[in-house]
Amino acid sequence: MLIALRAKNKLAFIDGSCQRPDSEPDKISQWERCNAIVLSWIMNAVSKEIFYGIVYSTDAAVVWNDLRERFNKVNGSRIFALHREIGCLVQGNNSISIYYSKLRQLWDEYGSLVTLPTCSCESSRKYVEFDQQHKLLQFLMGLNESFVHIQSHILMMNPLPTVNNAFAIISQEESHRSLLSVVP
Repeated sequence: MLIALRAKNKLAFIDGSCQRPDSEPDKISQWERCNAIVLSWIMNAVSKEIFYGIVYSTDAAVVWNDLRERFNKVNGSRIFALHREIGCLVQGNNSISIYYSKLRQLWDEYGSLVTLPTCSCESSRKYVEFDQQHKLLQFLMGLNESFVHIQSHILMMNPLPTVNNAFAIISQEESHRSLLSVVP
């Protein structure tokens, strides 16, 4: 929702920085129209049960703040479950692409729940490097045994590749293997 509101330049309607004007009928009408659009986007994005609780609302910022207050809680149990899912996820019978997509989805959800440093200081930069290396190791650990040689090759690289580069390398290897299995 935040991405859509940012793309439409409507974040001000939910963060309270765009207040309803007190006078000037043209501006009031324009504000009400934009507020109604944002409100309809919010209503279309929530479940039916939540929708019934906000259907008669008239101010997008009030609805947004109410929803944030009720649902934007970092849940320790969910963070724990995500760590477990990430740690237990293995490629299995999936292609590299499907395995990596599932892992990326879990990482993205984790990133949305936990605030990571974003400053440009040295400590933040080092943490981001550590996080990237950690994700690379998680990705490599979940691969099938048939990729053990390519895992070793990647781990011997100096510096270590990004997880995206490792995915590209392993994906190429998977494609190469599938071509070899087709050749008579």
